Amino acid sequence: MASLRLTDDDVEWSAVRAQGAGGQNVNKVSNAAVLRFDIGASRLPEAVKARLRAQADQRISSEGVVVIKAQDHRSLPLNRREALQRLQALVDQAATVPRRRVATRPTAGSRERRLKSKAERAGVKATRGRVTAD
Repeated sequence: MASLRLTDDDVEWSAVRAQGAGGQNVNKVSNAAVLRFDIGASRLPEAVKARLRAQADQRISSEGVVVIKAQDHRSLPLNRREALQRLQALVDQAATVPRRRVATRPTAGSRERRLKSKAERAGVKATRGRVTAD
């Protein structure tokens, strides 16, 4: 699906200071990349937009904006590339149409195994309890 390839033009970028260890460099250089991608305003097909919005992902806001922060690398271009790759993975996941599940009946063997394990478990539980003097 070449039409679903995202570029820098599809997203809004900002650079912020990275968190965590990194010495003096982390305090004076804004190397973390924050990517914002508006699902509604994108050129993605409507079906992909709907599946993307339906994903249970904390990076997708209720307004339909994907926010990804990349800060693993020491350079801004590498962090931008990683953020774009994460967004592309999210879009690729939404682009795949889920296969329709066909309901099937349990096999006779699986039913037999289930009943056997239930009987074994009932036997274990039946041996528990107070001990009576007979």
